[in-house]
Amino acid sequence: MPKFFITALLLLFFVGFSQAQELKSPNGKFSMRFSLQGNGVPTYTLTYKGKQVIKPSKLGFELITKGAATASGGSDANMEQKAVNLQGSLHDNFTVTDTKTATFNETWNPVWGEVKTIRNHYNELAVTMNQKGTDRQMVVRFRLFDDGLGFRYEFPTQKNLTYFVIKEERTQFGMAGDHTAYWIAGDYDTQEYDYTTSKLSEIRGIMAKAVTNNLSQTTFSPTGVQTSLMMKTKDGVYINLHEAALIDYPAMHLNLDDKNLVFESWLTPDAQGAKGYMQAPRSTPWRTVIVSDDARDILASKMTYNLNEPSKIKDTSWIKPTKYVGVWWEMITGKSTWSYTNDYPTVQLGITDFSKAKPNGTHGANTANVKRYIDFAAKHGFDGVLVEGWNVGWEDWFGNSKDYVFDFVTPYPDFDVKGIRDYAKSKGVKMIMHHETSSSVRNYERHMDKAYQFMKDNGYDAVKSGYVGNILPRGENHYSQWIVNHYQYAIEKAAEYKIMVNAHEAVRPTGVARTWPNLIGNESARGTEYQSFGGSKPNHVTLLPFTRLIGGPMDYTPGIFEMDLSKLNPQNKSHVNSTLANQLALYLTLYSPLQMAADLPENYDRFADAFQFIKDVAVDWDDSKYLEAEPGEYITVARKAKGTGQWFLGSVGGNEARTSNIKLDFLDKGKKYVATIYADAKDAHYKTNPQAYNIRKVNVTSKSKLSQFVALGGGYAISFVEAPGK
Repeated sequence: MPKFFITALLLLFFVGFSQAQELKSPNGKFSMRFSLQGNGVPTYTLTYKGKQVIKPSKLGFELITKGAATASGGSDANMEQKAVNLQGSLHDNFTVTDTKTATFNETWNPVWGEVKTIRNHYNELAVTMNQKGTDRQMVVRFRLFDDGLGFRYEFPTQKNLTYFVIKEERTQFGMAGDHTAYWIAGDYDTQEYDYTTSKLSEIRGIMAKAVTNNLSQTTFSPTGVQTSLMMKTKDGVYINLHEAALIDYPAMHLNLDDKNLVFESWLTPDAQGAKGYMQAPRSTPWRTVIVSDDARDILASKMTYNLNEPSKIKDTSWIKPTKYVGVWWEMITGKSTWSYTNDYPTVQLGITDFSKAKPNGTHGANTANVKRYIDFAAKHGFDGVLVEGWNVGWEDWFGNSKDYVFDFVTPYPDFDVKGIRDYAKSKGVKMIMHHETSSSVRNYERHMDKAYQFMKDNGYDAVKSGYVGNILPRGENHYSQWIVNHYQYAIEKAAEYKIMVNAHEAVRPTGVARTWPNLIGNESARGTEYQSFGGSKPNHVTLLPFTRLIGGPMDYTPGIFEMDLSKLNPQNKSHVNSTLANQLALYLTLYSPLQMAADLPENYDRFADAFQFIKDVAVDWDDSKYLEAEPGEYITVARKAKGTGQWFLGSVGGNEARTSNIKLDFLDKGKKYVATIYADAKDAHYKTNPQAYNIRKVNVTSKSKLSQFVALGGGYAISFVEAPGK
């Protein structure tokens, strides 16, 4: 049981509580200081092991408020209330009226995850402030963990701040130096960019090259970047800026004042330009600063999850980590199509008669092809099969600002819903539904109950949803408050039907999967599909765990064995910038309880010995040990499978070849293991020789050491099996 102790009611040195307050982390390595600067401006600083991480940084908001009601006829029971719009601020003229500190310490068990148990241990400082002249009240709550700081704003029930609109949040993160940053451009509609590495002061000059084309994008500043933002100081301190518990609020970006090296929060606006609609009592998401002088600690941090509420799903027995295959990569590469016919230049649901259409001969989601994937899944022990392009409407689904685009229940003539349902059930395979909304969120909500019931009636327990293109209603952004609320509505509605959700193109995760663990995956970053659209940088996968995965797992769709995509589609000249061994390692380094073997069955048949690792590797874990880590360069992690106790290891490299040197001291002591190592050959190279790998078996114990070559864009993977005893 958690233990919550109110340890002190801090009485400061003189009336008005105007002196600074200090808070230390449980291990004493962090120190946070809150104070009011001249004119009552709230500020904070953060130090780690005596080094300044956040220099004095301001807190607060610019507001447009609704409230300050005036009554006519004071004794009249039916008095009218008149709303008055007030331009105002919540960033100065404050006095501190109360402070409280507390300590919290608990251990909780995630439904799925990298570890079996998570410790949630922090010291807390809550500062209550009153604004002179408006009599508005605001609380800033700080929680200092052993791995960093989280803080949020709270607005108690009060007369002078009831309904209000956020014009801009003014939270600052003052950097103490010109750090190296690993960043993608700030954008209201996409996170699907390759990462850029530069000094903070160089962002402005590089931004134009960092913004590559996307199907929906809205950048806002030459120095605007997205969270989760990873940085490294010149003296080797790693800093990560993000947010936690993004609920009923717009997603936060960061805008850099590159002269003073100060980031300021930049919220995603709605169609009217407002940043957030609030009603007290309310709180904002947490703003997070994770810090360590060891990059491995950043990857292992669970602070983001700890700042979210416990699970609201009481019975979680139906939430199952899943390994799957699917009819997807063949469409992504252009080998086949989502659409059924070329006869119709435009489609209207309920009017267009697909029974009279001529099939185009390239439609991937046909019954025979789907059964082929079901057979493959059953033969090799996969849990599920995803099928995209099964439902009518794909002929003109994108780019037409079309509201009524899909109904999510009507199949094409060549997709036998009941036959496939029964066939999959007979093979012990679960089908995974696909709901591409084309970003028409009103249309999805219009059909959601019927679509989820259709899933349950036909044996689908998980859905992959998509939000490609510009948002409808027109003018809304993918990460505004209203659309964030839509994504949350879809998760909670799915939970009512006991459906797991894997949302693509949705807002980046912020640990909400702790509260709603049926959110078993997200894309929300540049995934494997971009390898078919021109390729990603070889070191991309060494950065995603430091950035995108800080808030939750990613459905990256790894496991591509054929790197030359012209062999699948002669018109596709793209190349997957990875070695085959690197693709195997991704099942460990890019954690997710939902993992796809994304390539075509015939390519796995060609490399059956390497495919064995994908068949063997687990997707849910009791323990994880990060052995090596440097953003943009390499990551090595070992994980212990939940339920079996078997260990697996994955290591990925980046833009340079290297030798990985690790100890196997994570293995259970006193036991002997046979390690099967899937590694780059000496002449492997992600571009010129990606399929060069070797497999060897060695006997090891917890006292063993390993030295392993990693090619450029390469990696290695290991499965450990306990040796039979005599």
